[in-house]
Amino acid sequence: MILNRIHLGNFRNYETLDLEFHPKLNIFIGRNAQGKTNLLESIYFLALAKSHRTSKDKELIRFNQDEAFVNGNITTSYSNLPLSLSVSGKGKRAKVNHMEVSKLSQYIGHLNVVLFAPEDLNIVKGSPQIRRKFINMECGQISKVYINMLSGYQKVLAQKNNYLKQKNVDRVMIDVLNEQLAYYASLIILKRQQFVDTIEKYARKIHADISNGQEILAVRYKPNIKYEATEVGALEQELKALFQETLEREIERGQALIGPHRDDIAFYINDFDVQTYGSQGQQRTTALSVKLAELELINEEIGEYPILLLDDVLSELDETRQSHLLTSIRNRVQTFVTTTSISDINHAIMDEMQALGIEDGKVKV
Repeated sequence: MILNRIHLGNFRNYETLDLEFHPKLNIFIGRNAQGKTNLLESIYFLALAKSHRTSKDKELIRFNQDEAFVNGNITTSYSNLPLSLSVSGKGKRAKVNHMEVSKLSQYIGHLNVVLFAPEDLNIVKGSPQIRRKFINMECGQISKVYINMLSGYQKVLAQKNNYLKQKNVDRVMIDVLNEQLAYYASLIILKRQQFVDTIEKYARKIHADISNGQEILAVRYKPNIKYEATEVGALEQELKALFQETLEREIERGQALIGPHRDDIAFYINDFDVQTYGSQGQQRTTALSVKLAELELINEEIGEYPILLLDDVLSELDETRQSHLLTSIRNRVQTFVTTTSISDINHAIMDEMQALGIEDGKVKV
């Protein structure tokens, strides 16, 4: 998968920008606060219709402007495809091959990206909420069904929490909502389990390579609900019973206490918990292994590698980890790197590349 070009209008600090990209390596070089990460963010936004830096869409629009847009042209194994995404006070509008789509779920998945930024080290040492966001973003890229199920679950969960906060709880309505939650949750749980199993398969090998075979990495899905079923229908029935058992406690607490919204992931090296007992180096190796595993997972699912976005991450990795990262992606994955200095980058991969200087929202080739 290749992003051939991008066209921005009033996106962040870019008034207008039209760029063609190298099919292998593109490096955005410049001082801080000049627009390097904004340009990387525009690629992420084009792929996933959301920012990795803010949940407020209005922050993507240039100061004193009403609308921003990002247009791109991608080449996949199957076609050459134009994509278009705009954001304004009225919301987002998305087009695939010049045709507007009614739902963003119909748009997401045409351009696949994996982002690795310094904050991604928190996948290992951060909160469960960070890991749930990680799993939702990656599952959503490769499965439109997952996006729809997660959206449905979150809407029904909000309704249930609203009813549980009322003085006189309508138990009949809660039962109806629990039935819907059980349906959505069963699909989400099984998809998450499949995702984590696949990530572990690839991350285990990558981690063993980086540690010269000294460490064995295990990645475990930690669902909030203990269950036994392995198929959707049976799991749905199991969840209904569990929701019923928990109802009195939920009424007492005024909130939903069990469900995928409280799931987590755990990481182990040689059977000890990396999040609690791992060194900073082990935590970073684990995060790097998981990110590189994402590339392999997406390739397995869709038959081609996604685009890789490295946002100021190379300076965070020591020489061994950086070398493994760059060697792994070389000649396989179109990569976009932000950096303040070209010296942060291993020169072994710089034989085929494009370097772009970024200054005050303008690009110098």
